[in-house]
Amino acid sequence: MDEQKRGGAAQTDELGTEPVGRLLFRLAAPAIVAQLINLLYNMVDRIYIGHIRDIGQMALTGVGVCLPLIMLISAFAALAGMGSAPRASIYLGEGRKDKAEQTLGNSVTLLFLIAMALTVLFLVFAKDLLLMFGASENTIAYAVQYMRIYSCGTLFVQFTLGLNAFITAQGFARTSMLTVLIGAICNIILDPILIFGLKMGVAGAALATILSQCVSMLWILRFLTGPKTGLRIRRKNLRLSAEIVLPAVALGLSPFIMQSTESLLSICFNSSLLKYGGDVAVGTMTIASSVMQFSMLPLQGLTQGSQPIISYNYGARNLDRVKRAFRILLISCVCYAMTLWALVMLAPQAFIHLFNSNPELLAFGVPSLRTYMAMTGIFGIQIACQQTFIALGNAKNSLFLALLRKIILLIPLIYIMPALFPADKTRAVFLAEPVADFLAVTTTACMFARYFRRVLRGETY
Repeated sequence: MDEQKRGGAAQTDELGTEPVGRLLFRLAAPAIVAQLINLLYNMVDRIYIGHIRDIGQMALTGVGVCLPLIMLISAFAALAGMGSAPRASIYLGEGRKDKAEQTLGNSVTLLFLIAMALTVLFLVFAKDLLLMFGASENTIAYAVQYMRIYSCGTLFVQFTLGLNAFITAQGFARTSMLTVLIGAICNIILDPILIFGLKMGVAGAALATILSQCVSMLWILRFLTGPKTGLRIRRKNLRLSAEIVLPAVALGLSPFIMQSTESLLSICFNSSLLKYGGDVAVGTMTIASSVMQFSMLPLQGLTQGSQPIISYNYGARNLDRVKRAFRILLISCVCYAMTLWALVMLAPQAFIHLFNSNPELLAFGVPSLRTYMAMTGIFGIQIACQQTFIALGNAKNSLFLALLRKIILLIPLIYIMPALFPADKTRAVFLAEPVADFLAVTTTACMFARYFRRVLRGETY
C-alpha cells in the first residue's frame, strides 16, 4: 500500500512488523534517489551559472567559493535534525509519542534560532568570510552577491534539511524523497527564467535556490501539521527543554562534524598538493574527491533507510530486528563498497575521463586515484557501524568516530606522510586517505563489536 494512504501510526507500526530486509530496501531506495537528485540539483545550478554570457567563468568560481559556507549551513541543519530524528524514532519504539513530538517541536525552535543567527552572521560578515575562503578581486563581487541572497533563505534551508529527517524517521521515505524532488524541479525551472529571462545573473541563481527551498519547506510543514504524519508539530512543544535538546545536539555533533570539516579537508589536501605536485595534483584531487563523494551517495541512502528501523526497534526492545537490520545494512554496504573498489582498481581512467581527458592528468591521475581509494572496499564497515551508533542514540561513540577519521587521523597524516616518504611527497599526500581509512575502520569495527554485543544483551538502556 502506498505510504501516502497510510496513517502515521500504521506507518510506524510497520517499522516493527514488516520483514526487515524488504523494509530496509523499501526505505533505502527513495533515500538513494533523493541523494542523486540533490547532486543533480547542485550540478544543474552550476551549469546554468557557468553559461552566463561574458562572466560565466568568474561567476562560477565566485559561487564555488560560497560552497564552504553553504556546507556549514547544511551542517547546522544536521546538528539539529539528524541528532533529534533518531531520538524521536527511539521514543516512538518505546511507545512515548509525547516525547517524540516534544523532540520534533524542540527541533523546530532550535532550527529557527540557528537560522536567525546564521542569517545575521552571513549578511554582516559575508565578504570577510568569502575572502578568507579564497575569493579574489575578480570573483568577490559574484560571491558576495550570491551569498547575501542565499543567506536570506537560511531559514528555508534549515527547516527543509532538518525537518525532512523527521519524515524519514517515521518510515515515510517516499515523502522524504519528494521533498528533495520538488525543490530540484522548482530550481531547474526557475534558474533559466531568473538568470537569463529576467537577466538577474548570479542573483537570479541564488534567488531560484532559496525560492525552491521555500517550496520544499512549505511541503514539509504541511505534512508535519497534517493528518498523515505520526509526529505532528504542536505549539506546546516549541518551548525548548534542556532534557530534550542537549542529548539531541550531542547526537547531532557527529553528522555536524562530518559535514562541516569537508571544507577544511579540501584546504589541507589542496595546499599540500599544490606545494608538492602543482596544478595537476590539485586537479587530480578534485576528481578523486568528487568520485569518492558521488560513490558514497548510495551508502548514505542505505544508512538513512536503516536508521528508523534500528532506532524504532531499539526503543521497542525488538533486539532481534535490530540485529537483522544491522546485518543486512553491513552486508549491503560492504558489497557495494567492494564493487566500487574493484571498478576503480580495474579502470581508474574511466572515472577520470568523466571529468577531463588531458593526457598529463590521466598519466598522473590513474595511479593517484588507485592510491586514494585503496581502502574504499572496507569503508562500508565504517559507515554502517558509525551510522548505527547514531541510530542507537550513542552520542559519545558517534562523536569520537567522526573526530577520529578526519580530525585526529586524516588532517595530521596529510602533513606527516610526505615526511615519511620524501621520495614521492605528492603520492604520499594521496596515501594519507587510505591509511586514515584503515585505522578508522579498524577502530570503528572493534568499538562497535564490543558495544553491539551489549546492545543485544539488553545492557545499554
